[in-house]
Amino acid sequence: MQAQTGIPMRSTLHRVSTSGPPRLRVGIVGAGRVGAVLGAALRRAGHEIVGVSGVSDLSRLRADALLPGVPVLAVPDVVVDADLVLIAVPDDALPALVAGLVETGAIHAGQFVAHPSGRYGIDVLAPVLAVGALPLAIHPVMTFTGTSVDLDRLADCPFGVTSPDAVRPVAEALVVEMGGEPIWVPEEARTLYHAAVVFGANYLMTVVLQSLDLLRQAGMEQPERLMAPLLSASLDNALRHGDSALTGPVARGDAQTVASHLRHLEEVSPASAAGYRALARLTADRAVGAGLIDVSAAAELLGVLAAGRGGE
Repeated sequence: MQAQTGIPMRSTLHRVSTSGPPRLRVGIVGAGRVGAVLGAALRRAGHEIVGVSGVSDLSRLRADALLPGVPVLAVPDVVVDADLVLIAVPDDALPALVAGLVETGAIHAGQFVAHPSGRYGIDVLAPVLAVGALPLAIHPVMTFTGTSVDLDRLADCPFGVTSPDAVRPVAEALVVEMGGEPIWVPEEARTLYHAAVVFGANYLMTVVLQSLDLLRQAGMEQPERLMAPLLSASLDNALRHGDSALTGPVARGDAQTVASHLRHLEEVSPASAAGYRALARLTADRAVGAGLIDVSAAAELLGVLAAGRGGE
């Protein structure tokens, strides 16, 4: 079996199989929340973790907790003897680190080089392909705490997978071995895929936390208890029923209620008012599309949302 560049891969590929015990030597570059957990998952699947890099005290503590006995090494020493190099660093640091590892000769032919970034596919790993290494993008669609709790969360966790066609079975096998479910993401769709995931997960957390802050300002002592049933039902309804499950004043066309909300939000949290406006506009568009409100009701809502202080 050969990659699209004609690189022989038999010596490494035979070690990865869903039908037999894995035999990869793995180096983890970056003992952050994701890197340390994925390293622990690969180790649990039978791979040998030969080294991990970590600069901060927290990273070293995390490596000790999740990868006990694995030496914490400088990045070149982590990479040099690995069959699979997992580069788990912040998105903005990834291109320069990959380029530096190739320029210094740390990456060599026959290695697999993977990253768990959602933003990037394999284009960012083009330098490793040029020296005969094999690029893989395996992004776990999950939020991480950087603790052993995350290992159980990997069970059936979707992973966004992008790779050259020749090594797609390897990328998917690694995901399966970690307990996940591989979902193919074409290279050209990678940024939109990641933006969608961030929109749904990260900003959901922001909205929920902002809601809890506002409830505390309203005098609620246990806002989490108040919101938990509502949030659980809303998420379940959205996933099960789509736009037909939209509720609330925008979905009912209650423009004056929205105006009242905005007046009060402007007084206690202008940032919350701005977020409310943006989300209400999106909700109005979806409510019209779902036939929940008519165009005239939507126009009244949009007029309120465009006004300076809740329609004043």
